[in-house]
This record gives sequence, structure tokens and C-alpha cells, in this order.
Amino acid sequence: MAWPASLLMTRAAQAFGCLLLALLCIRWLERKSLYYPTRELEATPELLKLRFEDITFVAEDGVVLHGWWLPCANARGTVIHCHGNAGNISHRLDLAADLHRLGVNVFLFDYRGYGRSRGRPTERGLYRDARAAYEFVRAQYGDTAHPPILVHGQSLGGPVAAQLALDKPVRGLLLESAFTSVPDMARQLYPLLPAGLLCTSRYATLDKIRHITCPKLLAHSTQDEMIPYAQGRQLFDAAAPPKRFCALTGGHNDAGWASSAEYRRALADFLLETLGPAAP
Repeated sequence: MAWPASLLMTRAAQAFGCLLLALLCIRWLERKSLYYPTRELEATPELLKLRFEDITFVAEDGVVLHGWWLPCANARGTVIHCHGNAGNISHRLDLAADLHRLGVNVFLFDYRGYGRSRGRPTERGLYRDARAAYEFVRAQYGDTAHPPILVHGQSLGGPVAAQLALDKPVRGLLLESAFTSVPDMARQLYPLLPAGLLCTSRYATLDKIRHITCPKLLAHSTQDEMIPYAQGRQLFDAAAPPKRFCALTGGHNDAGWASSAEYRRALADFLLETLGPAAP
């Protein structure tokens, strides 16, 4: 017996409503998983007795951004830091101090929607923010065609740093605890949902790293509870030489050169290879 047309329409409307609700839920989960911005700056580099300049600069689309320029006397180059998805630059002061001691300038900047930077975070927006940060640093070197700039990305900052290395002539790329792509992470975090198919953000680090020709240093913890170690190895395997990999220990937010002697040595060697020796 054929179903009444009104019942078929009702069932179709219900199915469409369920699909729409599921899509909205996935969109909400995607955004909540990607971005945890904090507006309030809890400290400044002055807390660690680091000289710094408060910088306001503008992205390509007119969004006003904020950062800290930490100059180093007789610096052999500059590291631009692309931070992870939580907090703001005030939570990266120890990292900046560690880099500063290695004889480089450091530029910390906040993505749109983080700290004092205006706007709302999006994938395209974060790429624009990193390019604007690069242009600020490049301007410190005048007309130098290939300024001594390294880009360093942690976690969500990994694909942002990788995109910057594709867009601009950097001397080297450092990736810590980076993921292969957002769809890969969605399948990891929500295995019972079709989240990987419906993600609007890609942050496809794996696709990007295949085309980056500058020297690369990658590091990932075997104990990372958030981004699988296997994804870090995938990135390394896909990267073209010259490249080096360091296996770290500790959780996602704890691993780094501060807790790994091997990584500290690898970082020092990488800076020597890409920027030359530190000033005496």
C-alpha cells in the first residue's frame, strides 16, 4: 500500500531536520575544538626582564592585530612563533625567553580573536595573520631579499607556520606537536560521527609540507594524548629533505625542548645550519 503524500513529506522534513541538526552540531564541535582564545593578557615580557616593543599591525583584510617584538642584541635572525589554539601570547613567555637566549629576535603575535587582536578566528584569517606577522618582521631587515627568518608552529600553529613557509621565503620551519589535518583529527576525536567528511576547516599540514623546500625540524611526543604521535611521523615522512625529527616525551602541552636534551641540541644545530653562529 502506498504511503500518503503528506506522510512522505512529513518524514522527509523530519529527516532533513535531523540532518541539519547533525550538521549544526558538527559545525559547533569543530569550532569549539579548534579555537580557545583568551582575551586578557596575564603578563608581558617585562615579567622575565625581556626588552620588548608593543606592536600593532594590520592583516591583508584590514583586521588589526597585536604582537610583541623581542629584539636581541647582535641577533643572527628572527623566529616568528605561531602559537596553539588556546590562550594568547602572554602564555608563551617562557618559550620566547628560551629562544631569545639562543641569540635570535622573537616575534610573538596573536591571531585574530586572541588577546588584543581584533576579529574572529578562521582558517583563512589565521593564514593572513601569519603573513602580516612576516611582513612586519621583514620590514625590520629593510630591502634584504631573503631575510634570516624562521617560523615556528606548535599544534594548531603547525599548519599556520607551514602555510607561511609556502607563502614567504623563510630560512627554516619548526613544527611541534602538529597534526596532519582537521578531518584526520575529527575522525580521531569523534569516531562515531561523520565529522571528517563535514569539516569546513582543513588546516591540511600534510598536504602543505610536501611542497616546502626549506630545512625542517619536526618534533612530536610519543606520549601526546591529544594529537597522535603517528601523525607527527606522517608529516616527517612526507616532508622533503633537508629534515630532522625528534621524538619527545610528555603530554601535548608539556613536551618541548625545555624537557628534552636531544631536542635542545637539535634546535641549536638547526639554528646554526639555517642562521649561522650566534654572536659571541
